Amino acid sequence: MLHIIRHGDTGQGTPLLIVHGLFGSARNWGVIARRLSDTRPVLAVDMRNHGESPWHDSHRYPDLADDLAAVIRANGGPMDVLGHSMGGKAAMWLALARPDLVRRLVVADIAPVAYAHSQNHLIRAMQALPLSEMETRAEADARLAENVDDPSVRAFLLQSLDLRANPPQWRLNLDILSREMEQITGWPDHADQPPFAGPTLFLAGARSDYILPAHRASIRARFPQARFARIPDAGHWLHAEQPRAFEQAVRVFLDQP
Repeated sequence: MLHIIRHGDTGQGTPLLIVHGLFGSARNWGVIARRLSDTRPVLAVDMRNHGESPWHDSHRYPDLADDLAAVIRANGGPMDVLGHSMGGKAAMWLALARPDLVRRLVVADIAPVAYAHSQNHLIRAMQALPLSEMETRAEADARLAENVDDPSVRAFLLQSLDLRANPPQWRLNLDILSREMEQITGWPDHADQPPFAGPTLFLAGARSDYILPAHRASIRARFPQARFARIPDAGHWLHAEQPRAFEQAVRVFLDQP
């Protein structure tokens, strides 16, 4: 079972399952999860090979969707599901494969298509860090800066560095994530699956190029009830860059009758 952080178990609304993106964790979503839990239980998970969840030799979307299905079944049945980036693809696959487990679906800044980019350069940068020499996060940041220019990206990655371990270690299965990168940036064939008929919101950052007009045909074919919205002044990490606008868009969509 995936590691779960629970918020607001006393809420009366349909439970919400939050699924983070590549290199993320349930903890990254703490503020938004707590705010959304004022009316419903919210469960944020660490995906396999991330955070406190088990490590596996596979990191493919049918497997990730099976992990999410097990969480939903173990916690009482259908849920609303919110997934960002890699988590959005896992959530989409879950909705297509197990529509009985998903009431409403929110997909944050990703489309059901294969992308040409790779994140292996970030994995190489993390693997190059001499962890046994690291004592403080500032030291780790300075060394990571040799290969990763963007301080916000470094800060995000370093949230998965456990400096209290002896020796320090990444809470990421970097070897498997690297090996499976083509699967992570890709999208599985699902010709035998019917579309997901439930309400679906595709929420994009206005400065992001992850959801393009060219993707809409693929989205509509798989999610015929899809709606689209954009968060101003936000890129791919829209929930971190504009958390209040993101929260409000999600809340309005989930609270519709």
